[in-house]
Amino acid sequence: MDAEFRAFARALRSRIARFAGRPPLPHEDVETTSGVTEGLEEAAAEQRVVIFNRPQPHKFCNNHISTAKYSVMSFLPSFLFEQFRRYSNIFFLFIALLQQIPDVSPTGRWTTLSPLLMILTISALKEIVEDVKRHRADNEINQRQVEVLREGHWLWMQWKLVVVGDIVKVQNDKFFPADLMVISTSEPQGICYIETSNLDGETNLKIRQALSETAHLLETKDLSQFTGTIECELPNRHLYEFAGVIKEHGKQGQAVGPDQVVLRGAMLRNTSWIFGVVVYTGHETKLMMNSTSAPLKRSSVDKLTNTQILMLFFILVVLCLLSAIFNEVWTKDHLKTDWYLSMDELVNVTFGYNLLTFIILFNNLVPISLQVSLEVVRFMQAIFINMDIDMYHEESDTPAMARTSNLNEELGQVKYIFSDKTGTLTRNIMDFKRCSIAGQTYIPEENPLESELVKNLNSEQPFANDIREFLVLMSVCHTVIPEKAEENYKYHAASPDEKALVEGACLFGYVFETRTPHYVEINALGTRERYEILNVLEFTSARKRMSVIVRNSEGKIKLYCKGADTVIFERLSPDGQLYRDVTLRTLEEFATEGLRTLCCAVCDISDVEYQDWQNTYYKASLAIQYRERKIEDAANLIETNLRLLGATAIEDKLQDQVPETIAALMKAEIHLWVLTGDKQETAINIGYSCKLITQGMPLLVLNEDSLDTTREAIARHSADFGEQLGKANEVALVIDGKTLKYALSCDVRRDFLDLCVSCNVVICCRVSPIQKAEVVELVTTHTKAITLAIGDGANDVAMIQKAHVGVGISGVEGLQAACASDYSIAQFRFLLKLLFVHGAWNYNRMVKLILYSFYKNICLYVIELWFAIYSGWSGQVAFERWTIALYNVLFTAAPPIAMGIFEKVCSADTMLKYPALYKPSQNAELFNVRVFWMWIINSLIHSVLLFWLPLFIMEKDVIWGNGRCGDYLVLGTFVYTYVVVTVCLKAGLITNAWTSLMHIAIWGSIASWFVVLVAYSNFWPTLEVGAELLGMDRMVYSSPVFWLGLILIPFTTLIPDITYKVVCATAFKTLTEAARESEIRKADPGRVIMKETKHSLTETARLLKNVRNVFTFSRRSATRVNTEVELSHGYAFSQEEGGAVRQSEVIRAYNTNLPKPGGM
Repeated sequence: MDAEFRAFARALRSRIARFAGRPPLPHEDVETTSGVTEGLEEAAAEQRVVIFNRPQPHKFCNNHISTAKYSVMSFLPSFLFEQFRRYSNIFFLFIALLQQIPDVSPTGRWTTLSPLLMILTISALKEIVEDVKRHRADNEINQRQVEVLREGHWLWMQWKLVVVGDIVKVQNDKFFPADLMVISTSEPQGICYIETSNLDGETNLKIRQALSETAHLLETKDLSQFTGTIECELPNRHLYEFAGVIKEHGKQGQAVGPDQVVLRGAMLRNTSWIFGVVVYTGHETKLMMNSTSAPLKRSSVDKLTNTQILMLFFILVVLCLLSAIFNEVWTKDHLKTDWYLSMDELVNVTFGYNLLTFIILFNNLVPISLQVSLEVVRFMQAIFINMDIDMYHEESDTPAMARTSNLNEELGQVKYIFSDKTGTLTRNIMDFKRCSIAGQTYIPEENPLESELVKNLNSEQPFANDIREFLVLMSVCHTVIPEKAEENYKYHAASPDEKALVEGACLFGYVFETRTPHYVEINALGTRERYEILNVLEFTSARKRMSVIVRNSEGKIKLYCKGADTVIFERLSPDGQLYRDVTLRTLEEFATEGLRTLCCAVCDISDVEYQDWQNTYYKASLAIQYRERKIEDAANLIETNLRLLGATAIEDKLQDQVPETIAALMKAEIHLWVLTGDKQETAINIGYSCKLITQGMPLLVLNEDSLDTTREAIARHSADFGEQLGKANEVALVIDGKTLKYALSCDVRRDFLDLCVSCNVVICCRVSPIQKAEVVELVTTHTKAITLAIGDGANDVAMIQKAHVGVGISGVEGLQAACASDYSIAQFRFLLKLLFVHGAWNYNRMVKLILYSFYKNICLYVIELWFAIYSGWSGQVAFERWTIALYNVLFTAAPPIAMGIFEKVCSADTMLKYPALYKPSQNAELFNVRVFWMWIINSLIHSVLLFWLPLFIMEKDVIWGNGRCGDYLVLGTFVYTYVVVTVCLKAGLITNAWTSLMHIAIWGSIASWFVVLVAYSNFWPTLEVGAELLGMDRMVYSSPVFWLGLILIPFTTLIPDITYKVVCATAFKTLTEAARESEIRKADPGRVIMKETKHSLTETARLLKNVRNVFTFSRRSATRVNTEVELSHGYAFSQEEGGAVRQSEVIRAYNTNLPKPGGM
């Protein structure tokens, strides 16, 4: 056994030597290791070996990333697959192939193939234009610059050229170009701060630390001579896990964990520079592993249309079968009696041959022009979105951008919105807003001496000492690092809350200036004061507080403590509760405004008491078992008998108009779910500040540790809803990432979904990017609702791609989310215009375009069926073949396109002001199976009238004064003219926006037929086309019967439609029509809308009251009650827990009196 182990060890050393590029040492006998080579190769296949400062023996993934849908190689197959997922395109391809069979097509060989090729060409150009924009956005990222060490020199290189094994230098406030292992940094002990909000949504900074063996490599010459390998796990998507070993030549290997790794998508903060070696690149980085390939999305309108086309195709096949059968019957019946027709040749024609003829004849029941119209209209709608000045963000010079136009109508049907928090709802900026000291509230002023607080401090008020202690606490009780920047100080902190508090103290004249391993110095209104830092009792989620023990210049020991109101109040001494009641009222006021609150307290400690406690704390810190718990118990011993000073209020700044936007979305019955990687307290606090959660709204908090307890909690809460389960209720559900993992398991997910959809608000905290995508997929898959996901970070890409519609915020966290999105906007508030205006308008436009396109085709082409009754089911066409082709291309093309581009029910201002107007499109009232087939039936009735009415007036054949008669083409021309006029007038009947362009489209289309008929009737013999129509213009226009029919027949055909429209607009008026009429009368639509919605609101309020009562009187644990009290008082604090270095150790490592290394 020992011999085998030694052999394996020798083989391992030999393999490492080969990777490092040196020959094996004498004791590394390669021949004796041949027996374990296979095992080693298997081990190598399960790990990655990276050599730095040397070429890699294996080729790894490059650092080029792409979020585009297509590449040069994949475009054609992917595009064709996407296009031929539409049944209509498959059908037209089938017809085009049939037409190539000689003597089968009654309409020519190219009448279907030519339009199909044009459709595919236009669609391809549109897809190329849209995907080029994605490639440009990707190139903007791929071409960013970073310093790379090559052959002993630092070179600026593009990100895409960075390779595994490169040593790179990343500067402060820059993104990391790949997944790196930290070698050394500008900070003491190899510490660096990173912001991961782009990855996990957390607002606090995290600490990473280089290994002590590499932290001394601060100069270029040292890095150039540094050689070795990193053995690590294969690329995976686990953001918080990493296992590896770094082996420097001639030294023992050192373990590398997640504390030494910084990931692509994160940003360096509060650190001048770091050196790092590239471990994973491109699509093998953890960020990209959490992304999915760009999906090929289709709108629900498109899917429904596709299904109905399939149904129409079956109907078409039935019609063709019947026509072929009738042809066989008619031929046999008339073979002997109608000998003059020379039908002997027809007997030899097979049934299948006739069937193909009728399939080609009736193929236009499915409108081939629809695809062209859709592509043109969608492209124009996308341009309108891109050019909307109301969605242009001047500050960042960012317009809205439609990255795909295939989902324009989907924007009008959104029922669920899944939103990131950091950078989407918030700006990730903390501002100190006010504070309460001794029961009085103070607001900072530009000049500290002008503030009421400083005036009270200087006037020796009875509570002046409390003010002074409060300001000292703000400027001393923290882990912030100061940096002198010209005349002012720049503060670096892992916690954005602490940074805001220190900056708040500066606004009152207490400036934090110096930190050393043993003391801090502040400038208190011009007086320099030094405080010795004796102990730092760190913040944790369980403790909900942070304390420092200091010794002031007078030798007195004080403990300053800040934290949640519940934990501070229970530690107050009987004499320290003077301001308790007034502070509680102030906390509620702060929380109502959505501010993040902390309570502040102080206590004096004697030297003897401190020494006794210090011994206890020291023993706890050395404990082998339960160390963390013993340290916490020791902290509890000293954090007692506190004296309440007051409270602070910090604003986590929201994006502009976020509360107003959310309120409008909820009025439109859109459910907003917040999916964030941030802490529960922070997420709920934002829920209050943006008015997503209102004061008094019941909160269901799910924080469970196992599958069984999660199942029980979900079942218990579901039972509380009773009959209201599955219906929207004024309740907020809050769940953390650990519980969500169990809730999404197979046997619980449906019950969890039922509970979620029963709540108006759902907040998921501490969730990973994949969990975000799983939540979106759960709702998207198991409900019929349209979902929209919006975010600004790379951690939001997965959910953006899973939702029906993905919206990216072009924010400060980079362009990853915007690149992967379907639409990008600069601010969350622009979502209102995108949905309520563009979405509702585009939905209305697209459904009218689709329905009208089917209507106009059936009106004309079913007439071929009626004509077949009189033509012996021979397949003879009633119209000249090129007039058939031009019907969709010229004479009826403009009205649907004009409707698709310019149609609108109400103005943009009205749509934004009254969110209830969004509901018709949201509920698919304008386009569903019933509506579709009502239009089909309507078009069939019109085709009957438009054929038999002209046939009736021409029944005696006398349509001219000279008594002459015309042939079947004269009848066909009459019918064709009446069809064109009728369908164009029908467009005017269904349109709401009678713009000048709509007038041109309708009347111009009618006029174009009359003009073309004159020209086409005189082409032959100059041009060898249209011989059948020679002189047709003179025959038709000279007939008084034609002109009489032109007035009577279209009007008669449309009388039922006009009657139906009048009845609906009077007796069954919809909310949208009422608002539109108010606009036309220039009256306020609000009065009508309030009247229509009053009854439903009253009923909803009654149901919500019942649900609120259920949760108000339900039994709750003491812990749950405390949590709700804290949240209702606005408690929130962001701080990394369990990081690479404890905060108390970080501040001991810094001496701001010493200069930092330059890193060159």
